[in-house]
Amino acid sequence: MKILFVCNQNKHRSKTAENIFRNKFYTKSAGLFNENPMTEKQVHWADVVVVMEDFQRTEISRRFPKEYIKKRIISLDVPDIYHYNQPDLINVLKSRMKKLL
Repeated sequence: MKILFVCNQNKHRSKTAENIFRNKFYTKSAGLFNENPMTEKQVHWADVVVVMEDFQRTEISRRFPKEYIKKRIISLDVPDIYHYNQPDLINVLKSRMKKLL
């Protein structure tokens, strides 16, 4: 399964998720509001798009409406309070992904 993890800047949450799940899935990560924002090509690549917050799902639907309709998009509801590879973040990501997949 190909999973695209998405957060605001692609610095902490989505990067951590990409790294910790890369041995189980094909993973990539992207940010919505950084210098190189997520592309339609990245959305197309993914079987599942995992956002960290619900508003990111809405932003994807606004930017890529044709791809959005075709994709399973899951929100993990992980607030932007963590740092890259922070142990608490890793625990939250693993717990929420286990429940969803």
